[in-house]
Amino acid sequence: MTKPITIAITTPLEAEHVERIRAVDPRITVLYEPDLLAKPRYHAAHASYERTPEQEERFLGLLSQADVAFDFDRKHDRRLHEIAPRLKWVQWTSSGIGQRIKNSGLDQVDVIHTTVSGVHARPLADFCLMAMLMFAKDYVWMERDKRAKRWERYAGEELTGKTLAIVGLGRVGQEVGRHGKNMDMRVVGTKRTPGDVPNVDKVYPRGELQAMLAEADFLVLIAPHTPETEGMIGEREIAAMKPSAILINISRATLTDEDAVVRALQENRLAGAALDVFSKEPLPAESPLWEMPNVIISPHSASTVTQENERITALFCDNLRRYLNGEALLNVLDTERLY
Repeated sequence: MTKPITIAITTPLEAEHVERIRAVDPRITVLYEPDLLAKPRYHAAHASYERTPEQEERFLGLLSQADVAFDFDRKHDRRLHEIAPRLKWVQWTSSGIGQRIKNSGLDQVDVIHTTVSGVHARPLADFCLMAMLMFAKDYVWMERDKRAKRWERYAGEELTGKTLAIVGLGRVGQEVGRHGKNMDMRVVGTKRTPGDVPNVDKVYPRGELQAMLAEADFLVLIAPHTPETEGMIGEREIAAMKPSAILINISRATLTDEDAVVRALQENRLAGAALDVFSKEPLPAESPLWEMPNVIISPHSASTVTQENERITALFCDNLRRYLNGEALLNVLDTERLY
């Protein structure tokens, strides 16, 4: 590819990262007007924003010139070809975009979609390790006694020898498994295709999920949301687990029957949960999960760290060089599998 290309950056991005993109190749024109984007509510926030009619006109003008988009405003998904007729490739700032692409019809347009698969592996795995350690060291006990200003010694546990079960052994799942092995845990998991996985002691086929669940001291969900995985953890699956088991969900709430999870926690059929995703977000104030001391609630932020934009930019710059050279791009979304 030798002709110039125009890139529209449609999400807040630090100036140094914008310049890194510009520096990739002299054939690139970068369009970025941060005054058309709301100030991020937190570091590396990526979301849709309200604009005045005049601002919206300017914003749509940028998109109309774009051959490539760095992220895309959710409210314009269904009008992609109308407002960005030159667009050939979107680099999204999320990994779990499959359902969004399908539901908005973007799987039917002639545009390449690339995800940031792998960018969030370390922070998500760190969240899982944090949660496992908090439960092993009985943070519920410590917090209860702190509030009561009570000093009473107790014995916690180690992760050594515990069984970590992972549903989804992609990049994130493998990083979770690596953390588990570093803590001398036994690591098992399921994945769509059979085969050995680094740091995993046993890989179960999907048809043997029940057998794997029966072994789990900690169950981590990190599979993509697809028709195959939707509702895969419900009453029957929870019944197969130990009452002492901990559920950690860092994927999508749709992988679980959330009501069944709540009932299991209330009835002590699960010992605890660390949840980053919920069926309704923000989590409603009336949800019983708020009142459960054995539930860690994260506001869909387990993947977000201060290094995020730097890592996404590095991936995009790599893909941009590939695009300019006519090479295969990394992390191209499979619009049939939805990941």
